[in-house]
Amino acid sequence: MKTKLSILSGLMLGALMLTPAHAGENKCATGLTVKEGVLTIATGNPAYFPWVIDDAPESGLGFEAAVAYAVAEKMGYSKDKVEWVRASFDQSIQPGPKDFDFNLQQFSITEEREQVVDFSESYYSSPMAVLIRKPTMEAGATATMESLKTLKWGAGASTTALGFIANDIKPDSDPLLYDDVANVTEALKAGQIDAGLFDLPTALFTSAVLLDDGVVLGQFPAEMATNPDQFGLLMSNDNPIKPCVDEGVRRIKEDGTLKRIEAEWLQETTGVPVIQ
Repeated sequence: MKTKLSILSGLMLGALMLTPAHAGENKCATGLTVKEGVLTIATGNPAYFPWVIDDAPESGLGFEAAVAYAVAEKMGYSKDKVEWVRASFDQSIQPGPKDFDFNLQQFSITEEREQVVDFSESYYSSPMAVLIRKPTMEAGATATMESLKTLKWGAGASTTALGFIANDIKPDSDPLLYDDVANVTEALKAGQIDAGLFDLPTALFTSAVLLDDGVVLGQFPAEMATNPDQFGLLMSNDNPIKPCVDEGVRRIKEDGTLKRIEAEWLQETTGVPVIQ
């Protein structure tokens, strides 16, 4: 009898010791996801480089695809327990129920949007980046402050880029002023200016889609940006899963995972160096 009780006690103790390591991993989100036992993540249709590679988020390749899987893992969801859906940007920021647990496609956190949707803690602070055209690079422009001073700059008159150019870059000639960022792009196309200053996502998109010969010359450290865009994982308003998602984001920041993902996909893969 004593032997049986000892064995039973040992099994119970073993079960108690194993419980926190296994059952606790997914405890936070249990019963809160839109699909039981699965974490449903949304991205755009299509999803673009370098956020998602080859429009295939399930591969885990690309900055946001990698972030999604890293957060999912911290929440207790292995890769085979993650499902992807597609949702347009405009559709996702509208009020109402969602068919995903969280969505990431470069959503800037704003007070206006937070009235109708929830955001996680920020997983990305967008640095400022220098956009030029290939002829300017071929003429000798480099990702150094010394080189940037010699360029002819353009900026939106009401944007923070103007102050950054004037106070941090301090070019040899006064920048030309335009009504908006779209006109700065047009000025680059027309050869009126050598360079424009954009947040990195806009610079990458503009160079790939709007300019035939666009080049993102370099990016400044994020801490140099004035009021940088903060990207958050988007959820339905008052979503009870938000604390779990926030914890996942905090953990990938704390253990260095987020920095490694950013270095791999937004510096090494894009080839956009940090300006010296």
